[in-house]
Amino acid sequence: MMNRRYSRLCGCLATLLPAVTYAAVDLAALDKDMVGPRMEILVLGSVHLSEYKDFDRTSLDPVLDRLAAFKPAFITIEALSGEQCDLAMRHPSVYGKDFCASTEIAKTATGLDVPSAIAEINTQLKVWPAAPTPAQRRRLAAVFLAAGERASAYVQWLQLPQAEQHAGDGLDGTLVEMLEQFGTRNNEDYQIAARLAARLGHQRVYPVDDYTGGRHQIPDREAFGKAVQDAWSQDRSQLQPVIEEQKRLVTAKDMLSLYRLTNAPRTQAVMAESNVRPALAAVSVQHYPQMWVQGWEIRNLRMVANVLDVVRLHPGARVLSVVGASHKPWFDGWLAQMSGVDIVDAEDVLTE
Repeated sequence: MMNRRYSRLCGCLATLLPAVTYAAVDLAALDKDMVGPRMEILVLGSVHLSEYKDFDRTSLDPVLDRLAAFKPAFITIEALSGEQCDLAMRHPSVYGKDFCASTEIAKTATGLDVPSAIAEINTQLKVWPAAPTPAQRRRLAAVFLAAGERASAYVQWLQLPQAEQHAGDGLDGTLVEMLEQFGTRNNEDYQIAARLAARLGHQRVYPVDDYTGGRHQIPDREAFGKAVQDAWSQDRSQLQPVIEEQKRLVTAKDMLSLYRLTNAPRTQAVMAESNVRPALAAVSVQHYPQMWVQGWEIRNLRMVANVLDVVRLHPGARVLSVVGASHKPWFDGWLAQMSGVDIVDAEDVLTE
């Protein structure tokens, strides 16, 4: 009799335990009684402008006007930091030999390797004057290039009067030519983030991309890539109309409408589902598409952590994170769970 009662009791507990053990904790609610200023983060989902060869860069001005009105104190970009590139160069067996752009030209001009350049940047910015001289800006631009922080170098270059945009103070003719070329590149790091940072008087932008966890150590990378692409190509009925409308708006020079479309909740849902659902549903002997999804999520987790690391010592700061549109759902979802963080509606900012 005792054994039967014990068995019944265990059976009842077994039905209850999963609900108790796996009950989700609402992490977003933990800060409801928080004291102190809250951080505001605006995640701007961007098309990769490099995909559009002939777009009119001045058509971005209305987008920049609305982002400037948000008045972010920090701007992050989807780029690898000089520190991570330096790490990658020291581990070619993990990351390959051409993981980041070379800093050798800037090293020759300044005499600084990446760690030394990063140290000088940190030292300079701690004592940076309210009204830096052109020589100071040229030097800092050169040091940013030596550190592998190209977009931040361009931020300094843009704040120089045109007559002061010349060689000197660590910038040689090759580096000046490089900085001038940045202005012609169809890249949101330069055309949105750096231009906005210079307009707001910032000294730099902050790279937050991260491949330390999302690299796939797979011998047959070609087969891996093909399996993922095949999964994505199974059903593009929702995504393709979005892509076509984006192309139309770029051609029409209506970049404000483009960014409103790209950051709209419906578009974001389509992008997220088109990225992940087909990959998870794909049949693959090696499970390559499913591996890709886990790598994608690891990368996004680390990028989100990097955003927070930029501003964790600045409670109440306003942050603009410019990132590829496909990342935005993960940024918004995970950042919204962080204590003291409020997600700003990109549609509202772009509409005002």
